[in-house]
Amino acid sequence: MRWTIKPTPEFEKIKTLSEALQVDHLIAQLLLQRGITTYEEARQFFRPKLTDLHYPYLMKDMDKAVQRIEKAIANQENILVFGDYDVDGTTAVSLVSSYLKSYYPNVATYIPDRYDEGYGISFKGIDFADDNNFSLIIALDCGIKSIDHVTYAKERNIDFIICDHHRPGPVLPDAIAVLDPKRDDCSYPYDELCGCGIGFKLIQALGENRNQTIDDLVPYLDLVATAIAADIVPMTGENRILAYFGLQVINSEPRPGIKALIYQIKKKALDITDVVFIIAPRINAAGRIKHGNHAVELLTEFDFEQAQQFASEIEKYNSDRKDLDKQITKEALLQIETNQEKERFTTVVFQDDWHKGVIGIVASRLIETYYRPTLVFTKSGDKYAASARSVKGFDVYNALEACSEHLEQFGGHMYAAGMTLTAEKYEDFKAAFEKVVQETIHPDLLTPEITIDAEIDFTDITPKLTRILKQFEPFGPQNMTPVFLTKNVKDTGYGKPIGKEDEHLKLFVKQKGAESFGAIGFGLGNKLESIKNGQNFDMIYSIDENEWNGKVSSQLRIRDIK
Repeated sequence: MRWTIKPTPEFEKIKTLSEALQVDHLIAQLLLQRGITTYEEARQFFRPKLTDLHYPYLMKDMDKAVQRIEKAIANQENILVFGDYDVDGTTAVSLVSSYLKSYYPNVATYIPDRYDEGYGISFKGIDFADDNNFSLIIALDCGIKSIDHVTYAKERNIDFIICDHHRPGPVLPDAIAVLDPKRDDCSYPYDELCGCGIGFKLIQALGENRNQTIDDLVPYLDLVATAIAADIVPMTGENRILAYFGLQVINSEPRPGIKALIYQIKKKALDITDVVFIIAPRINAAGRIKHGNHAVELLTEFDFEQAQQFASEIEKYNSDRKDLDKQITKEALLQIETNQEKERFTTVVFQDDWHKGVIGIVASRLIETYYRPTLVFTKSGDKYAASARSVKGFDVYNALEACSEHLEQFGGHMYAAGMTLTAEKYEDFKAAFEKVVQETIHPDLLTPEITIDAEIDFTDITPKLTRILKQFEPFGPQNMTPVFLTKNVKDTGYGKPIGKEDEHLKLFVKQKGAESFGAIGFGLGNKLESIKNGQNFDMIYSIDENEWNGKVSSQLRIRDIK
């Protein structure tokens, strides 16, 4: 691990903000590191309000989208809500379709089959719309590059409204409206919304025509918060407001489908991490193992007993997904070791029978062992399909763009992408991708980095600090859990490995002149030998609240030890 301490803001700025907010210097420093410089910005951070959300009509083409939907309703047209099969897509489809159905019956949903149709808008989906007399398709979390598909639909008198958050290509599809804050000509104040977030802005705009306020739309925020968490978008601006209130809905009055998932896992209060690691994988498992329709069925079901039935099916898909993911990761690691490809700048592996639904997860797993940009390929029809995952600080989308002559199609983000190519292009692409990464990646990026917010002593850790840090939630990109460094720490002698295979580490740590703290380090069981004889060590950690027998105390979550 590389330990990198964030630059400390200027003392005068810390002092000014500290006095304005009446907080200590450490809190002011953490806020400044997150770009929060004034009392008003801090107010928005600590006390988010739904009224701080932007006016939806600031988004380019929003007026056109709303007019076309209202026209469809006035003319009794059939509307098809189309979305991708991942969490962002299925939550977005569930949100927009259930909102429209609350006052208009002629609405149906369509999720493409991951294996038969692949990612994004499909010709098969358009043919389904044509065969079933749909004249308007609202595409969510996809479509920004679907030039040919939109033209194909237009020839069949089917209009498109595209709601996407991926980067546009040089030409936009010829749709009635293209809602994407990443458009160069869109001046919407916040461009980091996920697909479901853009779907929410659409229903916010539609709601204005029905004299609805933002409070009327709060019940939909459980879906938006789930998508924000799953899609790993920045936890800033509107995303943070939507996630903050969405978590409240999840923990108080979630829709029956989400309630059924929570009921199965028997957890009381969920935070954003629980949504990422517990709720999202289960919703995703439907599209990975069976079909994304199962996720939409769950998320739009209003009968709790029926939702429980759907949730138990999805639990089974998630269990199957875990088994596949373990097996394929094992095979991929063996392939890397057997082919002696450990010294490369990239990991590119292929096996024709790997399950397409889990190759993205496998790519992330491989990065845990070989920390470098990673592609996992499998056979999809007569083509090769891959999921890409990247390391912190490296834009894998740009790297794929540089190799695009070898690809049939690709799309995605800085850290995650998907692509297809023909079998005969595989070796050429593999060589080109390795060359591009080797020439463009900074060598430091090939070692995992932990970013440290501040160096502190244990005397700085007080119940008040722990309480204020809790108010930094929800955490996510650009608002990560604060990480601290404390030097010259000792184990009090109670340190022990825990877990089935002693893989985790439990300690009681002390620093001279301060009280001792309980600490836990997941995956750090192997560090015990180096610290158990009472020698000093340096530790980086975050601060958690731990509740035991009704008593709340601070617990340290160890990230690394040196």
